[in-house]
Formats: sequence, structure tokens, C-alpha cells
Amino acid sequence: MTTHPAPVPILFKRLPHGEGLPLPAYATEGAAGMDVVAAEDVDLAPAQRHAVATGLALAIPHGYEIQVRPRSGLALKHGISAPNAPGTIDSDYRGELKIILINHGQESFAIRRGDRIAQLVLAPVTRGTWLEVDDLGETARGEGGFGSTGGVVALGN
Repeated sequence: MTTHPAPVPILFKRLPHGEGLPLPAYATEGAAGMDVVAAEDVDLAPAQRHAVATGLALAIPHGYEIQVRPRSGLALKHGISAPNAPGTIDSDYRGELKIILINHGQESFAIRRGDRIAQLVLAPVTRGTWLEVDDLGETARGEGGFGSTGGVVALGN
């Protein structure tokens, strides 16, 4: 038997163009993200971006965010992704939840009202504070930047 922490309530308002659509939902017991659906029809041309309406406005609890992530099947099969993945919906935003999608494919892609277009992951937010120091300490990596840890055979590392 799988146990989960207690669910965190997310207040929502259904907008008129969201009537009749399902709420974001987990597709399986082990799913981390909830599938969210489009509330509009959009034909996304190659290289085109569009903020797809969902018909929902949210009140995410303070101390949480909702991360917007692409659906892997759309990305693999059609090149449809979220260009700012993961996108963040802040707890103080009260406008309509829209999902920014981009077509990296070579053909136009039709999104229809009710299509699952992205995943939403509710995540806790830890706030940071800055503390200036003269020395950051040593690590094995040091100042090695992009690509310094290897992993790409074609680049010889």
C-alpha cells in the first residue's frame, strides 16, 4: 500500500472558458505531476510560442509554488515543450494559469480544448538569504564551469 503525505489544498476559480473541463489530476498513483488541459484551440506552427489558456485561476498556499513541466510524450513525439521549463507559478499570482508552449517540431501541431498539455508539480519553496564572505572554501570541482565534469563522449570528456 502506497502512502502519501497529506494533500495540500489548492484553491481555484474556474473561469467561464474553463467550464466543463477536468481539473488537473494525477494520471497514476506514482505520478509526481498533475496533467492540466487546454481551455482553447491553438494551432502551433513550427518555432511558434503561445501561452495556452487553462480556464483556471489559483491561490497556491504560501510557502509553495507550482512548477509547470512539459509532457514527455508531446516532447518526444511532436517537439512540443515549455520553453521556460520548469516554469514557476508563485503563490501570490491570482491571474489565469496559462501554459507557455513552443513547437520545436517541423510541422504545425494542433492543440484542442481538453487536450492534456503539461504537468503541474506542487513544490515547497525554501527562501534564501545572501551572506557575503571573503572565502567560499575549497571543493574538488573548484571553479570548473560548464562541461567541466565531463559526460559527453563526443567532446572527449
